[in-house]
Amino acid sequence: MKKLFFPALVCTALFFNSCSSDDDNQVIDGDIEDQIEVPATYSFTRAGESTVTYTGQTTRIAMAKELKTAFTDFDNLTAMRLLDMFSNENSPFSEENLNSSSKSLKSKVASSADYFSTNSAASAAIKAEFEVWMNAQYEEVLPNQNTQAAAGVAGQIAQGDRTRFVSGKGLEYNQMYAKSLMGALLADQMLNKYLSPTVLDEGDNRVNNENEITEEGKSYTTMEHKWDEAYGYLYGDPSVPTANPMSVLDDNEDSFLFNYIRQVAADDDFNGLAQETFDAFKKGRAAIAVNNYEVRDAQAAIIKENISLIFAVRAIHYLQSGKESLANNEMGAAFHSLSEGLGFLYSIQFSQNPSTGGAYLSASELETYKNDLLTNNGFWDVSGEKLDEISQAVANAYGISVDQVD
Repeated sequence: MKKLFFPALVCTALFFNSCSSDDDNQVIDGDIEDQIEVPATYSFTRAGESTVTYTGQTTRIAMAKELKTAFTDFDNLTAMRLLDMFSNENSPFSEENLNSSSKSLKSKVASSADYFSTNSAASAAIKAEFEVWMNAQYEEVLPNQNTQAAAGVAGQIAQGDRTRFVSGKGLEYNQMYAKSLMGALLADQMLNKYLSPTVLDEGDNRVNNENEITEEGKSYTTMEHKWDEAYGYLYGDPSVPTANPMSVLDDNEDSFLFNYIRQVAADDDFNGLAQETFDAFKKGRAAIAVNNYEVRDAQAAIIKENISLIFAVRAIHYLQSGKESLANNEMGAAFHSLSEGLGFLYSIQFSQNPSTGGAYLSASELETYKNDLLTNNGFWDVSGEKLDEISQAVANAYGISVDQVD
């Protein structure tokens, strides 16, 4: 599998500047030999005080979870409530600390330095698309919540003993929102902003890091904090312990990226993904402490590839699961899988291939696939052949096979 060879390729590309065994973490940099001490857990201190904090990321994950729940809280659902949650206006949340926060989801959606700093029109269009899904849940699904869904008719549809609420095309807007947000917010901020040298090395960040000049009133340097903010978008749910997230990999309440890195890692073909990503976060942070930016960037590349892979594997998984359910005439299960699959497919535009510095599939390619799935009556009409075609296109872009995905 392609990804398993990636760390070795990075080492070759760096002419062994940053290659080390897990045992001694020794890094050769020209004639200078640095010893990078990688801790067993994500624990870093200065003068006895922890330097790790990512409260903003934890806040946004909490906002995202409550907004997801609000999509199907029909007793309290209004379009304005969903939009207010998205922009954090008019105190829409159940927790006052979220209402009083200066943070919002909308401000960070599609706003990374690498992809959107010079493309404000694309950023605005993506934010607007999220708002379209919110308005549609109110205008299409809410009035028909007690109507049996049919081709062209929004309403409810059974999935076993569960009830799903879909548009006339079979799309669950809450699933589209949640899976797309993992790319448009969490991954875009992590991969294309906070792990970008553009942000890590901005201004005097390198000089200040090398001289241990911390932010005013804080224990961390700006570069350390930027790396930790990337970490927070994966591990920031309160159910995930800061120091050792791997200890709760199979038992946590996160419903965003950490949950899905677990699901991908449960597949035998990708079972090293979660541990490798955590190890890269630790080693990159340790490399910052000894000013070894080659090692830092090599670890960032591993994280970028691994997080990007989540979207491909889950998109293929759900498209294939949807195909199987359609063949068995299990429409509720099919629509649920295809809604999740389409959301993960949408998120691929925010992935970053470290070999190219761009997404594995372009926004225009993914828009074509989205239109293919939603044309006419959408999921009611989609063929197994079309689902195979899109699955294969994703697999090809990532250098994996559809058969690898469980």
